[in-house]
Amino acid sequence: MQEFTGLDGALLIDKPSGPTSHDVVDAIRRQFRLKKVGHCGTLDPNATGLLIIVLGRGTKLSEKLMGDDKVYEGTLKFGETTDSYDSDGELVASLPVPPITLDELNASAATFIGDQMQIPPMVSAIKKNGVPLYKLARKGIEVAREPRLIHIYHFRFTDYQEPIASFKLASTKGTYVRSIAHDLGQKLGCGAHLTTLRRNVSGKFDVADATPLDDVLRLTGAELEKKVIPFLKLLAA
Repeated sequence: MQEFTGLDGALLIDKPSGPTSHDVVDAIRRQFRLKKVGHCGTLDPNATGLLIIVLGRGTKLSEKLMGDDKVYEGTLKFGETTDSYDSDGELVASLPVPPITLDELNASAATFIGDQMQIPPMVSAIKKNGVPLYKLARKGIEVAREPRLIHIYHFRFTDYQEPIASFKLASTKGTYVRSIAHDLGQKLGCGAHLTTLRRNVSGKFDVADATPLDDVLRLTGAELEKKVIPFLKLLAA
């Protein structure tokens, strides 16, 4: 049996706003000349926080790690709806924001807790006949999307200064938090979109233990190995 190397495992990255998850994978692959690099759970370009990068034979565990529950914090803006459900999209509607208190917001948020069928947004990487939906959306094409079963464990607002609200949310894999923001805006009759999102936890891993991407890219190969969670430790987790 082939022995594991110091680069068979996972790397916890604190992703900055801007690059896609695939951009992060490419940057690490190029910088350290690695053949096998992947990620466990996509973060949108403007989202930040914990991105688990798997290296070498650690890529065999990507599906298991991707299936873990996630914890986020973020902000949303009421009164404006975008086509992507976040601040990267085009504004499609603008409406007055009704008077609402933090307690009333949390009462509405509580209705999202539990199982629900969520329809993925058109601006997403999900593929239809091999073509990512966002490419169709750019052409003005909208297609039917299959609803997906998700579960929201926790959804609570911590601050509200009209029209911006801060929240914390915990959910199963595959949950589009921007869709939650959009749906809440529709529920309140004024529209809303996600303005910031940060992933703090994925499974047993916390962003507090992650390294900023720029810092990782400045490491030597030997220094990188010290950051890698070994395959067997990853398997046990």
